[in-house]
Amino acid sequence: MIVRHFLRWIQTAAAGDRADATSALARAYLHSELTGNDRAAVEAAMIMLMDDPSPLVRRALADALATSEEAPHTVVVGLLQDQPEIAAIIARHSPLLFDAELVDLVGGGEPQVQYAVSRRDHVPAPVAAAIAEVGCIEACLAVVALDTADVPAFSIDRIIERFGEDPDIREALFARADLSPGARQALVVKLSSALSAFVAGRAWLPEDRANRIAREASDKATVAIAAACRSDGLSPLVRHLRQSGQLSTGLVLRALLSGNVRLFEESLAELAGLSLRQASGLVHDRRGAGFRALYDRAGLPASTWQAFRAALDAWHEDGGSAQRGGHPQLRRRMVERVLTAYAPLADGDLDQLLAQLRRFAAEAARDEARAFTRDLIAGNEALDDDAVDFPMVAAA
Repeated sequence: MIVRHFLRWIQTAAAGDRADATSALARAYLHSELTGNDRAAVEAAMIMLMDDPSPLVRRALADALATSEEAPHTVVVGLLQDQPEIAAIIARHSPLLFDAELVDLVGGGEPQVQYAVSRRDHVPAPVAAAIAEVGCIEACLAVVALDTADVPAFSIDRIIERFGEDPDIREALFARADLSPGARQALVVKLSSALSAFVAGRAWLPEDRANRIAREASDKATVAIAAACRSDGLSPLVRHLRQSGQLSTGLVLRALLSGNVRLFEESLAELAGLSLRQASGLVHDRRGAGFRALYDRAGLPASTWQAFRAALDAWHEDGGSAQRGGHPQLRRRMVERVLTAYAPLADGDLDQLLAQLRRFAAEAARDEARAFTRDLIAGNEALDDDAVDFPMVAAA
């Protein structure tokens, strides 16, 4: 009887009044003791109200039912078909939605609804994967910033591929504790590319020089990421570098000149298609031609062979066999030995490797100077054996 009067009344009532009455009706359904017939009548009335011409009424219905496990599923699903502002309320809060329904909502392509799904209290892996694949940038940012979101590693890679140029996305991803070394390195590349484009676009540097500086900065960051990797994380990182075309001669040489022989061996093993154990044995075959055979099989240029040979010899002479990894920066003494050994063999002033080795030497000197001055400021009496010797400063 009450429902009948309600249905008659709403035919002439104002939209605001209908919205208030609709909210009261939905709350009565959820919280009042209704008989079976009355409950069915109220549910039928709510189904009818989904056709109300005023969005105020339909929104009032969504607000009242969104968070309840007792809401009629028929009404919930119907409200998901409404305009985005109303569907988003249900998508954000309803505990009645299955993962498949949430995936379908994301696949629908409506950004406001995608964003609402990404802000649910818990975003399961299939839903996060759908957001990563087709979600808008706001939804992707929300899901990677949410601690309770179960984002698969491949979905993080996809978000980087789609939106890695966005600074907010990069910041949110860098803050994640579960970010893989490969994903971290991919973000570094995106950041370097963005900086290079910015500098070249402002005409502060020629485009080719800006690109080279960005590439070498990416290589430096990559070696630092590798240095922080656990043993089981290095192989996937190197595989990612090869698949993305970044496992270059310059990067492999930088790894060796940093004393990070773990990264050097993994890189040669990946390029040569050998196991790490096989590659490591050939690298340290100092009595035979094992290293040259591995070098050639890896496809590295013949023109850089002498530089690699000199770098490996310098590493052994420095007692490097006891320190196979963990070095994020170039080691100045190794770079200078290689530069001294390679300079007489260089093809004049236009030799690209010679120019790169000179840049490496300048970079290593600057890094050591920074470390030296930090130690002085901190008041350290003893400096590391690898620290640069500044006798004039020391005497002062």
